[in-house]
Amino acid sequence: MRTLSLADHYDGRVAHESSLVNQLTDLLIAGELRPGVRLSETALAGRFDVSRNTLREAFRVLGEQGLLQHVPNRGVSVASPSTADVIDIYRVRRTIECSVLERAPRNHPSAEAMRAAVDRARSAAQAEDWLQVGTANMAFHNALVSLSDSPRLMRSFGNVLAELRLAFLKVEVLDFLHAPFVDRNHEVLEVYLSESPAAAAAILGHYLGDSERQVLGAYARAGQS
Repeated sequence: MRTLSLADHYDGRVAHESSLVNQLTDLLIAGELRPGVRLSETALAGRFDVSRNTLREAFRVLGEQGLLQHVPNRGVSVASPSTADVIDIYRVRRTIECSVLERAPRNHPSAEAMRAAVDRARSAAQAEDWLQVGTANMAFHNALVSLSDSPRLMRSFGNVLAELRLAFLKVEVLDFLHAPFVDRNHEVLEVYLSESPAAAAAILGHYLGDSERQVLGAYARAGQS
């Protein structure tokens, strides 16, 4: 049996931390961790069966990504995106999503994941489960970016989706934010498949502009800055 070297232990620790970062990011995207909520090291270390040192390193990485906030003498809390953050999030979304869709090959396999996300959103909307509508919406846009076939772009976009979810949850008007876009996701998909990726990208550009205005309007009404 091969003896593990220091390099093996280091690689294993880094892989464990990376996996934990991904799991925590997934919780943010799913809406399980709310903006401003303080995180318990004890509870999360137990939930994921990791040491506190590993958890703190994951916290550090997520802090650098703008998803968590470290407050001296108060611990770690989930970030609460500002109006300026929302504007930047949508700037990045337009750059990534419209570019990917415009250049996407026709009938990419990820179109099936996009369709499945639309179907889940419609079912959740009928049940008025707006948190799940939001989760399905995240899945739709994640699948859209996977049209790029770029793991690096997907990793970066996962961070954007997590910040976006926090922005949605901050104003707590999920039906207002999500209901109009269930059918618009379907429209983007159908135009991509039946007309052209470029035409779908143009529609998506208008869609993202409307979505940004709705989120900013919700921030203003809630007195958020």
